[in-house]
Amino acid sequence: MVVVSVLTGLAVAWLIAGLHWYLWRRLVRDTTRDGSRWRIPGGIVLGAGAITMCGAFAVMFVEVDRADWRWLTWPGFLWAALFLYLLLGVLAGEVVRPLLLRGLVRRDAGTAAPAGGGETSIAADTAPGAVESSVTPQPVGAAVGESPGTSTPRPGRPGPAAPTGTDPGAAVSGVAPPPPVSRPLSRRLLVSRLAAGATVIAAGAIVGTGTYGVLNGPVVRRVTVPLAKLPAQAHGLRIALVSDLHLGPALGRAFCERVVRTVNDTRPDLIAVVGDLADGTVDDLRAETDPLAGLTAPLGVYYVPGNHEYFADADAWLARAGELGMKALLNDRVSLPDFDLAGVDDPRGTAIGRGPDFAAALDGRDTDRACVLLAHQPIVVHESVAYGVDLQLSGHTHGGQLWPGNLIARLPNPTVAGLELYGATALYVTRGAGAWGPPVRVAAPSDITVLELASLQGV
Repeated sequence: MVVVSVLTGLAVAWLIAGLHWYLWRRLVRDTTRDGSRWRIPGGIVLGAGAITMCGAFAVMFVEVDRADWRWLTWPGFLWAALFLYLLLGVLAGEVVRPLLLRGLVRRDAGTAAPAGGGETSIAADTAPGAVESSVTPQPVGAAVGESPGTSTPRPGRPGPAAPTGTDPGAAVSGVAPPPPVSRPLSRRLLVSRLAAGATVIAAGAIVGTGTYGVLNGPVVRRVTVPLAKLPAQAHGLRIALVSDLHLGPALGRAFCERVVRTVNDTRPDLIAVVGDLADGTVDDLRAETDPLAGLTAPLGVYYVPGNHEYFADADAWLARAGELGMKALLNDRVSLPDFDLAGVDDPRGTAIGRGPDFAAALDGRDTDRACVLLAHQPIVVHESVAYGVDLQLSGHTHGGQLWPGNLIARLPNPTVAGLELYGATALYVTRGAGAWGPPVRVAAPSDITVLELASLQGV
């Protein structure tokens, strides 16, 4: 097992190094001339980014106090997000660059003089050292037949003396020597610079905007869910759904306080917390999770664990949830005045002989009552359908978090975000309040969802 882990780590390291070399080639080497002083600094920046990124993710998988390593995890995670979009931009450039180059060639061919006497500001793709020939201008007052840079003295007059330390043949009285001819910019170099500049600007803007969205706190989404079995007196009951805070390496106590304020400001009747509270141990993240004790609702605050609780110590997190005033529903249910609320364990628990047990949670209940189920992962919805659950509330997917992650998240999950029907069971999946790894979201904004239950009885 150790050998497999080492080989996997080496393979990942080589892959990351290779991809960073590819970025250096496209963003630095292809945009500079041979011998440019920018090539070494560009390589240093990319190399440092790769090292901090690997270090940030290493912190996630070792037993350290993650709060003490935020000086590493923050730049490392931000670089990981920037790396992703730089890579996507460069790959897109592999298609765009040839098209731009072809367009420039056609433009120059269409504007060139028929006899070849015209000049263009962009040179053709020639060897790096090639320089177009130029004609030295004739000095003012030179006699016909005289060579440029020389002067035939008139009879009886001495010729002008050449300045000391200069080429006598280049000295011309009252005329400055012609300026040096600059190396022309090839079409290929111009196109490489345009593509690289657009990639860097776009990637920076995307990551900056996505980071601001996370740090600014989750938005509140409001969704109405009709339930046929819900009694008329429960019409309009509001459930605040919170998931995937991922407190720890990047998001800390201040972020948790912001989430709690946002939830309480919605004045829900019930709060459902569906897992992935933090990335780390309870001992390391006790201060970060303390604000969760401030969650309040008339019908209570209920909790089920997610897969990330099992990456640390699920039992410790279940106990911590109790300390914070949450009632854990671990394959269990409670009968509320107008409906049953149940919760199941996360499928990750099967690795230690636990996991979701729908029979324990739902057997023996009154099937004429509406049933709302809390489950971290939406993949258990098919069992919810089999057990007659009316509404399942889940998280886990983050909505993909970083585009095009939503396309990948669709592979194992029946629903990535939002409300969908599976038979008579409604499944709602929140994108989550926080972010895992990079504190960045792109095309998948964080949210806290307030679900308003609508009764169909007496309507």
